[in-house]
Amino acid sequence: MQRLLLAFILCLAAGCATPPPTPPKTVNLIVFPGGFNWPIWVAQEKGLFAKNGIEVKITPTPSSVFQLTNLIGGKFDIAMTAIDNLIAYREGQGEEPVPGPDLFAFMGADNGFLRLEAVPEVRSIGDLKNKTVSVDARTTGYAFVLFEMLERGGLRLDQDYKVERAGGVLQRFQALLEKKHAATLLLSPFELQAEEKGFRRLGNATDVLGAYQGLVGGARKSWADANRGAVVGYIRAFSEAVDWLYDARNKDEAVAILRRNITSMPEPVAQATYGVLLSPTDGFQKKAKIDLEGVRTVLKLRSKYAEPKKALADPLKYYDDSFYREAMR
Repeated sequence: MQRLLLAFILCLAAGCATPPPTPPKTVNLIVFPGGFNWPIWVAQEKGLFAKNGIEVKITPTPSSVFQLTNLIGGKFDIAMTAIDNLIAYREGQGEEPVPGPDLFAFMGADNGFLRLEAVPEVRSIGDLKNKTVSVDARTTGYAFVLFEMLERGGLRLDQDYKVERAGGVLQRFQALLEKKHAATLLLSPFELQAEEKGFRRLGNATDVLGAYQGLVGGARKSWADANRGAVVGYIRAFSEAVDWLYDARNKDEAVAILRRNITSMPEPVAQATYGVLLSPTDGFQKKAKIDLEGVRTVLKLRSKYAEPKKALADPLKYYDDSFYREAMR
């Protein structure tokens, strides 16, 4: 005890300083633009990323090709992307011939909030016959959801309608408003903005398909293993942000955060967005928990439509729950 006290006194006399805090780990995150990034904006503004030891730098992507090829190439660390994108590039079925053999998901985010939206003149799926619909990429993302919804509505792929690549959801939304295409899949809250202008909803994906896993947090396994603390911190911050959003006491502040990040969104649309993205039964996935049954739906569609043909069935091949379990301790 005396030795410790003496050492402490000598340290004070020598001007010993408290060791500086460990700087936050920078994480380069790439996302699609849209209101579904709400938890990320909350985590930034409420200091939840900093609390969990990371600093997140966000880049919006113009398309899934840009997002996935640059994630694989190491320009970005984490992507908020459709799990279908990760599976496609991992299985050699991506839009570009760029292999991503160690891509994986480490958390869930939402069911996609996928709405089939059409120009006002189109009143039913049958009215899309001989017209053009748009997708981000034909072989990844939510294209297969669109094809399946149209097939169940009586339209055959490559026979009854044309498919055109138009970029990510923001680009497709803008193209739809300009009536460049007759219909596309939009992600909430884009459909609310379209419907306010008279565009027509033809269906919701989960009403047709049942359980579906949309956005997830994804990365290269090599990067995630080398930066485990950053991945765990990201999951915790995202989950805490979702919890904060679901707390009704935070509604006014939450809506203000949404509108600060989407400055063109009118107050009524922001209020409606709150009801959609924070629906108790169909909103953001609580605790960032992935829906494995929803992943199975993704795999069924990929087995049906993707090339080269592969029978895909095991959701755990593309999801490592060890990061999530550590984050939820």
